[in-house]
Amino acid sequence: MKVWVFAVLAALAVGASAQGCPTTCATMKWAICDGPPCSCTLLVGNGTKQPIDCTALIPKCFLMKAEMYRARRGLSTRSIGGKQHETAIVDNDGIYDPECENDGKFKAKQCNNTNVCWCVNSAGVRRTDKGDQTLKCEKLVETYWVRLQLTHKEGPTNVNKDNLKAAIATKLKKRYQLDRSLVKEVQYDPDARMIVVDVTKPKGERISDLSRMAYYMEKDVKALPLFTEQRTFTASVDGQTLMMEKIIVYYVDEEPSTMTMKHLTGGIIAVIVVVVLAVIAGLLAVIAVVSASACQKCRLKNKC
Repeated sequence: MKVWVFAVLAALAVGASAQGCPTTCATMKWAICDGPPCSCTLLVGNGTKQPIDCTALIPKCFLMKAEMYRARRGLSTRSIGGKQHETAIVDNDGIYDPECENDGKFKAKQCNNTNVCWCVNSAGVRRTDKGDQTLKCEKLVETYWVRLQLTHKEGPTNVNKDNLKAAIATKLKKRYQLDRSLVKEVQYDPDARMIVVDVTKPKGERISDLSRMAYYMEKDVKALPLFTEQRTFTASVDGQTLMMEKIIVYYVDEEPSTMTMKHLTGGIIAVIVVVVLAVIAGLLAVIAVVSASACQKCRLKNKC
C-alpha cells in the first residue's frame, strides 16, 4: 500500500514538473505562481491580479501599480530625484497609481484617480504641466535616451575606462536583458566616485524598453531588488568590484517636455532671478564705464 501511495505522489510530482509551473517568478519577487493552468500574477492597484511573463522584465507601469498596492498597505515606497541634462527629466512627483495599456505601456494621460491630470513619457514620467480632465495628451512620447548617474562606495578607483564600459554593458545585458550595443558611453570620475552611463536607442525604435532596465537597476542600487534573487548592482572590472550606493536616472525623450517656469520650485526660480539680476548689474556697470570714458574725453576737449 505504501509503495502504491509513493508511486502516485511521484507521478503527480512528475506531472507538475512536466507542466513547468514554477513556484517563484525570477523577475518579480512579489509574484504569485500557481495552477493549473500554470500562471504567475502580480497584485496591482486595489488588488487586481495582473498576469505577467516571468521570463522577461515586468513593464514599469505594472511595477508601479504593484508598488502602489503595497504602499497602501505600508509594505514599500520609492523616491528618486535630481536633474542634469538640459532636456532630461526625472521622476520628482513620487509614487502614483498609473493607468496602463494591456501590454504594460503607460497611457499618455495620467490622473491618478483625481481631477488633476498630466501627460507622461514612455517611462511614466511627467513631461507637461498639470491640468484638469480636459488636458489633451495626443500621444505617448518615447524615451530614447536614459542617463544613469551612479556613485560607488569608497574603495578601488584605479579602473580602466574602456574595461569599465565593457563591464557595465555585460552586467546590463546579463541582469536586465539589455542589448550591449545600446550602452553608448561611460564616463568615470574616480575622485567623485561617479560613473555616468548613457544608454541610447535610435529614435523611432520601439522594441527596446529602456524604462524597465532603469527601474530595475534603480531598485538594485537602493538595495530593494525586484528580482526574486536579491542581489544589489555591482560592477566587476580589472579584478575589482565596485559597489554602488547612489543612483539618479535622467530621461531624455524624442520630443522636449513642455513644463513651464511657473511650476518650477522656489529655489530654482530664485537662482534664475539672481542670474538675471547679475546680468542686469553687469550691463549697468558696462554702461557706467562707457559713460565715464566718454565724459573724460569731453573734459580733455573742454566740451563737458
